[in-house]
Amino acid sequence: MPRSLHEFLSLQDFEAAAKRQLPKPLYGYVSGAVEDNQSLHANRHSFAQYAFKPRFLVDVSKRDTSMELFGTRYTTPVGIAPMGIAALTSYRGDVVLAEAAKAAGALCIMSGSSLIRLEEVMEAAPGTWFQAYLPGHQEQIDALIQRVAQAKVKTLVITVDMPVAANRENNIRSGFSTPLRPSLSLAWQGISHPRWLINTFFQTLIRHGMPHFENNYATRGAPIMSRNVLRDFSDRGHLTWDHITQIRQQWRGELVIKGILHVEDALKAQQIGVDGIILSNHGGRQLDGSIAPLDVLPEIAAATQRMEILLDSGVRRGTDALKAIALGAKGVLIGRPFNYAATIAGHAGVAHALKLIMDEVDRDMGLLGVTDLAQLSKEYLARREHY
Repeated sequence: MPRSLHEFLSLQDFEAAAKRQLPKPLYGYVSGAVEDNQSLHANRHSFAQYAFKPRFLVDVSKRDTSMELFGTRYTTPVGIAPMGIAALTSYRGDVVLAEAAKAAGALCIMSGSSLIRLEEVMEAAPGTWFQAYLPGHQEQIDALIQRVAQAKVKTLVITVDMPVAANRENNIRSGFSTPLRPSLSLAWQGISHPRWLINTFFQTLIRHGMPHFENNYATRGAPIMSRNVLRDFSDRGHLTWDHITQIRQQWRGELVIKGILHVEDALKAQQIGVDGIILSNHGGRQLDGSIAPLDVLPEIAAATQRMEILLDSGVRRGTDALKAIALGAKGVLIGRPFNYAATIAGHAGVAHALKLIMDEVDRDMGLLGVTDLAQLSKEYLARREHY
């Protein structure tokens, strides 16, 4: 491990270093949420509302932190959430995240809003899940699903919580735009952050050309500085459960729906034959004031029996993961900290971040008095009356 990584002792430690290294618009894009950040803050607050009731004098000398999903056993219940334009904050970011997760035996989900072809990521890290944003027309959806299948993706994730564009005021304030618009301010941000400029941006341009959105359609999307980029992120307002039903009929692998926050939607997904759901409010980046996923987890877990449940948004510690599992989740996903880790040190950074959270889960299990994740239940938690 590079000596410099020894100073990072938790996932939270990566953000300050990444903020210094990234141009302001890119850091603002990754770190920002939406409007007044109510959902962003609620995600963290939801975990603090639960306290542990540990058991002692239990033999915890041997602990199993593994999680099985769809016939694959992962060494940890913590996976890497899908994150758009990861290749703009670290060189070949999507490949770096997927390879580091594969090496650690962890789950990784690649984002459809990515700048590297999904085929390249699947070749580098087979078993990576792919998260798609559905295009606007059925023939485009069909073509995308066929492409994903040909890339040998086994688990397809459909994100459903972006029917219209969110009010990302923070992007405007930080100077981030879609598409990226050349300007003196943007040029200065690059020049004043030489490590990012040389190691990420110039290296990408020299070796791979101008980045394009590669995976929104079956064909290549627009370059990041094209005015047509907005087309790739619009026209989703008409999508309904009928589209999910049709995909379920087409898709032979596991199908997961991301963005569920209402028990009726969870039950609808189960009725259609969806294999799993991810409870998520998009890290607080869509509807401000939406409920934290942890707050709806017990109700949804109690109402559904035939689907696997994962949770993201706000998870930062091993204790957070154990709380979610105790309330009914199979595992959890984390986004931003792994993005920051890749920014700082590429594969080594992500590997270190994964080890930190994996060690936390293992240690916290011992302190809680459990040797297997399946032992976790609500009996190990108490709701704080006043927080």
